Amino acid sequence: MAGITNVAFRRLCREQGAGLYVCEMITTRALVERNPKTMSMIQFGADERPRSLQLYGVDPATIRKAVEMIVDQDLADHIDMNFGCSVPKVTRRGGGSALPWKRGLFASIVSAAVSAAAPAGIPVTVKMRIGIDDDHRTMLDAGHIAQEAGAAWVALHARTAAQRYSGEADWSAIAELKQSLDIPVLGNGDIWEAEDALRMMAETGCDGVVIGRGCLGRPWLFADLAAAFAGSPTRALPTQGEVAALMHRHATLLVEWWGREKEGVTDFRKHVAWYLKGFPAGGELRAAMATSSTLDELAGLLAQLDPDVPFPREILGQPRGRTGTPARVVLPDGWLNDRDSDLVPEGAELDDSGG
Repeated sequence: MAGITNVAFRRLCREQGAGLYVCEMITTRALVERNPKTMSMIQFGADERPRSLQLYGVDPATIRKAVEMIVDQDLADHIDMNFGCSVPKVTRRGGGSALPWKRGLFASIVSAAVSAAAPAGIPVTVKMRIGIDDDHRTMLDAGHIAQEAGAAWVALHARTAAQRYSGEADWSAIAELKQSLDIPVLGNGDIWEAEDALRMMAETGCDGVVIGRGCLGRPWLFADLAAAFAGSPTRALPTQGEVAALMHRHATLLVEWWGREKEGVTDFRKHVAWYLKGFPAGGELRAAMATSSTLDELAGLLAQLDPDVPFPREILGQPRGRTGTPARVVLPDGWLNDRDSDLVPEGAELDDSGG
């Protein structure tokens, strides 16, 4: 969710329903070196609690320094470690979803983070995938290692790294991991509606769910989830006018976060297609919104939408965001040779944040 889950979007989602909203992926090297972009990305709203920071790293020593910095400077209330990212720039360095294959290195990383966070009572959690591919599954070993290291819970995106975001998530893997561990297991993958979350929990026995692409252009999904978990059948089906109001609210929050109108509205452009999916907004109007530069310009375009158009029920349950096709996972040379190695690949740490 790089480029999505900034302060503005998290606030918009919190206004819809309760939950733990995690910031964009932060790299440990960039944090320790106080990279200006990274320091802006770890900002939280004044009333945002708990402050959940998503951390990525490959070097246990750097991770320890980063977590000590978080503790010493009171930067977060929760640390979620990302071992699920499958983009080539991450896996080719041995990071993200490639890293759990190295059991020794993985154990050193999680242990370093947990021990450094312990003095402040900050929980450390782990997000991961099933494995690199079907022939190199890592979730059970990684789950037990995380549990033994003191992780508060593990979350499983029920796809391999090779799947990227294609095909269907294998929820049976979530059930298998849940049966294998004593700590809570959260499930992730193909939760497009609140009913999907209820079904995942019923089928797998998982303790909770993690939402990713399902909330793109749909912050009200969290209101649906809150209602579903409370046993209510109520679901948000906003009209086109209500969606337009949320779009303007989102853009306004981005402008406040950026501190500059053009940058904030430009950042909002990528959300237009997600919000209007299924609605009968014309192509020219959509294109104009996706190139707007001021709040007044965006407001004028949103005013052209028919506010009474009902929510397009036919898109319920459909995937959102990127899908793509499976692809070979790019790994460091010889990465698969020794599972128990704790050696850090040369040049593994990324010097910028955001995935």
